[in-house]
Amino acid sequence: MHDLRKSYGDREVLHGLDLAVETGEVFALLGPNGAGKTTTVEILEGYRRRDGGDVCVLGTDPEQADADFRARIGIVLQSSAVYPTLTVEEIVALFAGYYPAPRDPDEVLVLVGLEDKCRARVRTLSGGQLRRLDLALALVGDPELIFLDEPTTGFDPAARRQAWNTLRGMRELGKTILLTTHYMEEAETLADRVAILRNGRIVATGPPRALLAEHVAVEIRFRRDGEEVVIDTDEPTRVLHELTAEALAAGVELEALEVQRRSLEDVYLEVTREGA
Repeated sequence: MHDLRKSYGDREVLHGLDLAVETGEVFALLGPNGAGKTTTVEILEGYRRRDGGDVCVLGTDPEQADADFRARIGIVLQSSAVYPTLTVEEIVALFAGYYPAPRDPDEVLVLVGLEDKCRARVRTLSGGQLRRLDLALALVGDPELIFLDEPTTGFDPAARRQAWNTLRGMRELGKTILLTTHYMEEAETLADRVAILRNGRIVATGPPRALLAEHVAVEIRFRRDGEEVVIDTDEPTRVLHELTAEALAAGVELEALEVQRRSLEDVYLEVTREGA
């Protein structure tokens, strides 16, 4: 997409976004609430009209999308409504029937960890199980491109890890995944590249490791005379050498010494804070 713009009334929420997602990669779109993530994704899916700019998804302008385009994408929305009285296996089989070449529904239930709930009514599922069902419905059509809008919200840690393994498997099959998430560990673990939005503008983009390399990479903490000292540095070897040499010369210990690599969350907080 190029120069993507969108306004609601007098309020412009997307200010000329430029973004390209490569075939077969996992791309994470990050940003605080109100940054424009969901609006961007809905425009790419063809569910929301843009006010300006050019958009091409799978060789198609999503505003002109037809049934063939719909069959090539899978979507997990922030929230969805499914038939509560159907069983899990019934609703997955129903959605499979909408596609020309779906995956086997039983296989999909195994992928998302719902095989034990196949005969349970949808209304009996927990919040995390419903999100897994959403993921199953997005995958059952065997799409080329998968949109995941905060797909692991409500998952416990074990379920989230299982979902990550599922998404890794999709990437290994050559699927392209566009992901939005508030879990920075999720983005850092899964994404080949990320873009960070703030107030409708992209403020950082690139592979997570590259973004970390552009910012102070290491944080050193210790206590001196009862007070915590924090040093941010991209030269941890030199700084640690100076600190330890000084402590040895003085015959003291560096109390509570910690060396921590900066995370994607640190970079995210740095570039999205007001005034950054």
